[in-house]
Amino acid sequence: MSRSKTFPNLACFFLCALIAPNLTGEDALLPSPQNISILSTNMRHFLTWSPVTIQGETVRYSVEFQGEYEREYANESWIPICECSLITATVCNITEDISATVAYNLRVRADTGARRSQWGTLKGFFNRITTSLTPPPMKVIADGYHLLVELKDMGPAFQFCVLYWKKGQESRMHWKMVKDVSSTVHLDTMEAGHDYCVKAQTYVETINRSSSFSQTQCVRAQGGRSLWLVTAMISSAGFALAALTLLFLAWKTSKIFQYSCCPIAVLPDTLVTFLFCFIVFMVMYIHSSMGQAKKKQTYAYEDLFVPV
Repeated sequence: MSRSKTFPNLACFFLCALIAPNLTGEDALLPSPQNISILSTNMRHFLTWSPVTIQGETVRYSVEFQGEYEREYANESWIPICECSLITATVCNITEDISATVAYNLRVRADTGARRSQWGTLKGFFNRITTSLTPPPMKVIADGYHLLVELKDMGPAFQFCVLYWKKGQESRMHWKMVKDVSSTVHLDTMEAGHDYCVKAQTYVETINRSSSFSQTQCVRAQGGRSLWLVTAMISSAGFALAALTLLFLAWKTSKIFQYSCCPIAVLPDTLVTFLFCFIVFMVMYIHSSMGQAKKKQTYAYEDLFVPV
């Protein structure tokens, strides 16, 4: 072997000998986190990644983000997320840091204390406008003739568009935009014995997007025929009691007059019959008047259901 070939080989050997300890020692890089992705539902955003496994060592992770301002006006700087600094979990809640509807970039690094990895970066950008919106959980309630709905509070960014209608009259739907769901929301006054249906969707003004509608829920107004039957029975009992009371008072009055004015005389049968007929007539008149009032009330309900 010539001397000219031996020197380069020796130089390469010594160079590799110097580099090898750095590749296998404590200063060697850890593998970068892989499969970095975003899970975003209802304006809650989570960054996830696959774990870096190093036998016998605890691997911790740190997360940083870069928004539009950092890229264009702050020399492409990165901002650490304090809640996700040197954590052992492989998920980071970045909801509070994604505060604008712009494109964000995110990256993750693994760390064991003595060694760390290079940054693993999310492929592409994330914009919260792409979050997945779901219909609101809700409960429809019939409280007497009142149509009520309970909606779950999904956060200050959410509003709810509620549609409601009398079953069979889908072309005459009403709608209401609900912002405050701290209490039960009153939608409408129902007609007795009829079904009313409700569905709702979420709306987020900051991204100008809505979810699909929830499953339709229907309830029946409490009352109907059973309530009218009970009311009629109670009314009949009341009229009967009133009639008996009037008859008793008439009999008692006749006795008072008889013994006060003419203690020996007996009231004529025609007078007694007249009093009885008069009382029956008054009872029937009152009953008829209340029946007409009920019919007017029923017609009045129909005037409530007009398009909004």
